This record gives sequence, structure tokens and C-alpha cells, in this order.
Amino acid sequence: MSVILQSANLGPPPWPCVDPFLFCVHHDDAYPPGTGAFGPAASLSGRNLGQDFAGKDGWRMYHGESIPGFPPHPHRGFETVTVVRKGWIDHSDSLGAAARFGAGDVQWMTAGRGIVHSEMFPMLETNAPNPLELFQIWINLPSADKMVEPYFSMFWNTDIPRIRAEGPAGRFTDVVISAGAMGVHRPPKPPPHSWASRPDTDVAIWTIRLDSGASWTLPAAQRGDVVRAAYFFRGKTLDVAGQKVNSPRVMILRPDVPVLLENGESESEILILQGRPIQEPVASHGPFVMNTTAEIQQAFDDYRRTRFGGWPWPSQEPVHPADSGRFAKRPDGSVERSS
Repeated sequence: MSVILQSANLGPPPWPCVDPFLFCVHHDDAYPPGTGAFGPAASLSGRNLGQDFAGKDGWRMYHGESIPGFPPHPHRGFETVTVVRKGWIDHSDSLGAAARFGAGDVQWMTAGRGIVHSEMFPMLETNAPNPLELFQIWINLPSADKMVEPYFSMFWNTDIPRIRAEGPAGRFTDVVISAGAMGVHRPPKPPPHSWASRPDTDVAIWTIRLDSGASWTLPAAQRGDVVRAAYFFRGKTLDVAGQKVNSPRVMILRPDVPVLLENGESESEILILQGRPIQEPVASHGPFVMNTTAEIQQAFDDYRRTRFGGWPWPSQEPVHPADSGRFAKRPDGSVERSS
């Protein structure tokens, strides 16, 4: 029996997802030096500001008009996991919480009953480029937890386990474990009401980088009833348990067996999203994910009425001072900094 249960070409993001995952997007932007006011020191003419996703000159403003990113927008009923590989994100939200994170950090936010947040990409370097690369992944919440209090966890780069495995001819494989244990390697705990916080869901978010010619065995999942999706998003060719696969490709893999990965002639990268399905109805509309259309209508009604706490920030593109460093400020005013 093939270890590849399903396979399809991987088009532009957002990428197809399988329960309990709802959404996955890979942002990769080659931003120029900044202006000193956190925006790009480049002409913005020819861009559809407010809706700039075209990738002109290798980068996008997204919904930002002077600073790239995603100005205030609401969420309810699911979680966002933001895995930042390069660059910086400034978080601000309707609870008064704020953060700056990046360069290997992960933010895990449970939207729960409702939150408004912004994610801006400040151009901190004025004399050098400001590359940004991240994954944003949405994980569903079961009906019992859709209306919990909003919450976010910060996983600082230094707290996230990494494996570096040497294979034949000194070729290396690097694995970053953002969620889900791999052997003795255990990342920080997800938020308390996350689907991933349950011991029987085996949720995993791993990124795998293989040198050209490297080989490495992906271990079997802890449970046989999980769904394991592998996104081969960078590279040329990869042998998956003896089957040749060309990039870009998404594969659903058997979770109950180890899978030998043998890389081709160029460096390759794979994102693994794994978890036990929630198996509940999904009703979604834009930023809200509930179980029924009536609950979606209620979410819109509640947002119009309460604005999920309003917007306490003076700007619609809020960024933090250039010298802020990595930090996470909670709604109660307490501040956590990267170790």
C-alpha cells in the first residue's frame, strides 16, 4: 500500500487544508529597505493599495496602505498560528494586548468568542532589505470551545525544538517543531483551549529542510486516526517512500508508518500539518468559523454591536517603537520578553 494516500499540485496560497486545519498561507516577500517610518522606501505607485496581493517587485502591501500587513480585522471560532521564518510582525488587538515577534518565533492565538487584531510588517532596517517569510495556519475549534475567552501564546525562537540530523555523505536535514512532540523533542504548550492542547489529538506543525541529496525518515504519528498533510513547497524532486514527487505538491500521507524522504539535487522544504479531525459541521464566512449559518449571522450581529471590544489604538496600522525588541504585552499589562 502506498504511503501517499492522496496527491495534488500545490497552487498559490491559500493551500488546501484538511480537518482540523482550515487555512494555510505562505507569505514570502522580498521587502526593500525601510523609510524610518516602518514603510518600504520604494514607490507605491501601480499598487492596488488596501488590496495589494499581486507581488509587484517581489513584495506585497497586502491590506496596508503605508506599512505592509493586515490592519484591524475580527475573528471568532478558531485559532491562528503564525510561524515567522524571516522578518517581524507587530501584533495589536482589541483587548489592549500587543507583541513584536519574528525570526523564528511563533504566535498562537485562540480567537474564541471574538477579537479584533492587526498584524503589521514593520520595515525595521533602513540600510538593508527587510525580507519576510511566514506561514499563517488556521486551526478549527470544537463547538464546546468556540466561545472561550481570547488568548495568545508566544513561542520564542529559543524555546522551539530543532533537530539537525546528518545523513549519508554529510548531507543534513533540519526539522523545526512548532507544535506536536517528535520523540523527546517537545515544543511549548498551546493555549489552554486549543484543539492541540488535548492529549488525544496529536496535532503537529513541523517544517523540514533537506540538503540536496539528504535523506531522513519522518516518524509515524502517535495515533493512527490523524490526518497528515505534507506540503512540498520548495525544491525540485523528492522521493517519498520510493515514489518520486515533483514540487510544488501536497500529499496526504499514511500516518501510521515511518516515511523515508530522499531528496533530489536541490535543497527542499516541506511543511507538515497533522491532527485528529474534529468531525463537526463547519460554517464559515470571512473571518468567522462556526458550526451553523445561524451562528455565523450571530457573529456578524455581535461584531456590529460590540466590535469585540473596540479598537484602543490611535492608528489603523499600529506598529511599535523601533527599539521595542521581542515582547508580548498581555491585556492585564504584564510583559513577557524573549529569553
